[in-house]
Formats: sequence, C-alpha cells, structure tokens
Amino acid sequence: MASDLSHSQAPQAETVFDRTRRLFHIPDGVIYLDGNSLGPMPLAAADALQRAAKAEWSEMLIRGWNDADWIGLPERVGARIAALIGAEAGSVMVGDTTSVNLFKVLSAALAARPGRRVILSDSGNFPTDLYVAQGLIATLGQGHELRTVSHAEMEAAVDAAGEDLAVLMLTQVDYRTGALYDMKSMTARAQALGALTVWDLAHSAGALPVELDACNADFAIGCGYKYLNGGPGAPAFLYVAPRNQASVAPALSGWMGHAAPFAFEHDYRPAEGVGRMRVGTPPILALSALEAGLQAWDGVSIHEVRAKSIALCDLFIELVEARCPELELITPREGAARGSQVSFRFEEGYAAMQALIARGVIGDFRAPDVMRFGFTPLYISEREVRAGVDILAGIMDNRLWDNDDYRKKAKVT
Repeated sequence: MASDLSHSQAPQAETVFDRTRRLFHIPDGVIYLDGNSLGPMPLAAADALQRAAKAEWSEMLIRGWNDADWIGLPERVGARIAALIGAEAGSVMVGDTTSVNLFKVLSAALAARPGRRVILSDSGNFPTDLYVAQGLIATLGQGHELRTVSHAEMEAAVDAAGEDLAVLMLTQVDYRTGALYDMKSMTARAQALGALTVWDLAHSAGALPVELDACNADFAIGCGYKYLNGGPGAPAFLYVAPRNQASVAPALSGWMGHAAPFAFEHDYRPAEGVGRMRVGTPPILALSALEAGLQAWDGVSIHEVRAKSIALCDLFIELVEARCPELELITPREGAARGSQVSFRFEEGYAAMQALIARGVIGDFRAPDVMRFGFTPLYISEREVRAGVDILAGIMDNRLWDNDDYRKKAKVT
C-alpha cells in the first residue's frame, strides 16, 4: 500500500552523526560545548574500564600483560590515532602527558640541530608549551633562546631567525582564539632554513584533517582527552616522522624504550622506530578507555566532521552576533582559518559563562576575558546550537550574569 506521507513529511535517513551521538553519554538537559577541553564519556569507554578492571586486572593479575596484550596498547592506540592525523602506521606512540611528550620531542629536535640556538613559538601558545621550552633551555645550559611572536608576525620571524633557527614549535589551533596555522607552508618555511618543526595538535586532532606526513612535519604531540574523548587525564601521543626515527635520540631513555626491555641489560639500547620514545610503564586502565573512545571514529570521515564543524561554528557566530552585540568575536570568521571552536571576548566573561553553565550550556573561560565554545559534530547538532544561543541571549539581555556568585573563581576555569 502506498504511503500517505508526502515527500516533505517522510522521515529523513539517519546520518553518520545521528549514529555517533548515541555512542556518548551526555547528561539530560545539557548542551555540551566544551569537548575542546574535555570530551564527554563514550559509552564504550565505561565498558572497557569495567572489563580491564574486573575481567583482566582482577582475574588475570600480572598475566594480563601477555594474556590481554596490555604491553601492546601504546602501539595499538597509536595506530588508531595515526589514521586520524595523517600519519604513517608505526609513527605514533601513546603514553605520558602532552608536557612530557613535548619535552621528549623538543629535546630530540634540539639535539639534532647542534649549533643552532633559537626555538621560535607563538606568544599566544598554550603556556605549558612555553614552560617546557623554558625549562629545557635552563636544563641544557647551552645558550638556547625561546623567541615568541604573534600569529601575524610568524612568517617574518621565521625568515629573520635564519640559520640560527633550530626548532619552530607551534600549536596548530590557537587555544584561545581558534586561529589555525597552515601546517604545510609553515613547515616548509622552517625546513628551507634547515630547522625542524614540532606541532602541538591538542586542539586539532579529531577536529579537522591533519596531514602530518603530507605536510612533511618532523615531530608532533597531542592529548587524548579533548576531541579524542579518552577521559580526564587520558594519555597523550607523540609523532616522529619515519625519516627521523632511526636517528632520534630520546633524552628520557626509559626501560620501555629499550630494544629489549625484559633482557634487563645494563646499558640503554634504543628500540627500533618510534618505540624508542616510550619511557615507563603504560597506564593500562587509561589506555583502555582511550582505545574504546576511539571506536567512535569507526566509519567516520574526518572530512565530513570538518564540513559539519565549519557549518555549526558559522551558525553560532551568526546567531550570537545578531543577538548578543556585547560579545566581541575573536575567532577567525572564515571557516578554513579556524579550528572547531568559537571564542568571544566579554569583560564579564567568567560570570557570563558561569550563568550559562548554571542553565545547562557548558563552555569554558580563558583569562582574561574569553568565553570559549567547542563544536564536536560527533554529538553536537544544529538544534543544540540554536538552543544554546537562545539561553545565552537570555542571559545577556537580562544581565543574569550580574551576580556575585557567578564571579567567584573556581580553581579550574
């Protein structure tokens, strides 16, 4: 019997993002626009933690290293991440934190460029990247210099550094503004001078297409708890270009990076490939959650994610600017020039964000006055963007942020 439904009334076919939305736990009544800081919990991660704790650790005890192949987790998870960041299989290792991984790759890059003394970075880079560079310079005591300039000044600064430039250390997506560096052109510019590149992918891995191999990047790092949804404090990853792996010399030469860790040899002998960048015992429970969280990407095109991300951000910018004139956009307006976040400046941004959170719209705040919103198409739709702006507009129209309770700074903002 023919359907009585007209074409316009017929149910729409399920999209890939309808499917991925069901893979995450988002509390009822919450519009979650902070996946660029901490991804929500994938349902598979809870199951994986339960299995790793009860079926493996509890029952297998130490046999889990072999029987559950715990020892292979850093490589297995690394292979999944490699596929998301345009990296050759076997060039990504997972373990440690982003800060520790940055120390490892930055020290290796400096060692590979003896005689050069300049590390060049963005003045707006995430503080831990600058802190690690400062600490490494002090530890080495070889007269290295950390230079920082703005995004707009970067190309000229690379050229000005010339043959003194050892490492160009950049975060692909600015954590405050969302401004996006052209990885390919900046890498080529630095390498033309004989320098190496270190890319921080914390705000780009899982948010947009990253083509490390195609861009000829030398080193990269990134975290597992933002767009990769591995859970709070999830292990980070690092990348070493295949051409650099045989010569890279890790400053942190731990036993898991040894060619034969269970031979217990007296002297360090590096493992083949990126495995030499391992240091200590991998965090099995955390790696199990991250591995499960990455299953959400099965059958998902990062290019589809990018297209929807740009559309969601465009819509958010349009609606907020129309309804909340007090907020000043600091994110690039052009989709191709930004990551998957939108930031607005507002003098009372902290209080306004607390008022939003109190009403179920979760973004975050970055000092001194930035309200930041992340858009993850795996679980965010146009409907949620419109509903979130409705709530934000109500807060701004009625000055609901003007409340002393909302101005009380928490330890984490």
